[in-house]
Amino acid sequence: MNETVVVAGAVYDRGRLLAARRSAPPELAGRWELPGGKVEPGESPQQALVRELREELGIETEPLERIAGEWPLKPGLVLHAWTARLLDGEPRPLQDHDELRWLAPEEADAVDWLPQDLPAVAEAMRILGALSRSGPGAAP
Repeated sequence: MNETVVVAGAVYDRGRLLAARRSAPPELAGRWELPGGKVEPGESPQQALVRELREELGIETEPLERIAGEWPLKPGLVLHAWTARLLDGEPRPLQDHDELRWLAPEEADAVDWLPQDLPAVAEAMRILGALSRSGPGAAP
């Protein structure tokens, strides 16, 4: 069976990570995630991430690198996470989200993350913390 890949973006800006609170579907509403969506046929994961973040949040991003690992969402769906840099726009919750928050590495536990996002969030925050410690202007 072929699995459909869902891409999630660990979007960085000024030393912070973007978190998005789900408004739909009902079983996920109120929980937080790294925003993204399904890779469509003929699309690369990076292209899907750019498209999804544009549709869901109204921002332009640059995918950087894939976070190691993959996490099952439900039968037939697997989550891949990518780091991404904010290039343009101010994120707004346009689709499937009702609130957004920028979190510094020490604020990773400030929101109620969806369980499948936790490993990717932990790694994204580790990467962000390392970038922040490497000097002024180093963090994307």
